[in-house]
Amino acid sequence: MIALVLALLALGLFFHAVAALGVIRLPDFYTRLHAVSKAETLGMLCVVAALALHAGPTLLAAKLVFVAAFLFLANPTSTHALARAAFRTGLEPWLRGAPAPGAGAGAGEGDAA
Repeated sequence: MIALVLALLALGLFFHAVAALGVIRLPDFYTRLHAVSKAETLGMLCVVAALALHAGPTLLAAKLVFVAAFLFLANPTSTHALARAAFRTGLEPWLRGAPAPGAGAGAGEGDAA
C-alpha cells in the first residue's frame, strides 16, 4: 500500500510540475489558465487520494474525500469565472502567428536613430 501512496504522490507532483511549467511557458492568460486548471486539479486529486489511502478507513480519510470533491468542483468553476471575467473586460486571446504578449517591446524599437 505504501508503494501505491508513493506512486500517487509522485503522479501528483508530476501534474503540479506540469502546471508550473505551463504558467512559465505558455503565451497568454487563457492558455496559462487552462494548463493550471487541468493539471492542478489532477495533481490535487492524486495527492489527496494518496493522503486518504495512507490514513486508512478513518474519519480523516472521509474528510479528505469531501475536500477532494469540493476542490474537484470548485477549481474548474473558479477557472471558468476568471476566464469569463478576463474576456468580458477586454483581454484578447493570443492567436497563432501573432507575436506573444510583451514580445513587441524589444530594445531599440521606436528609437529615432
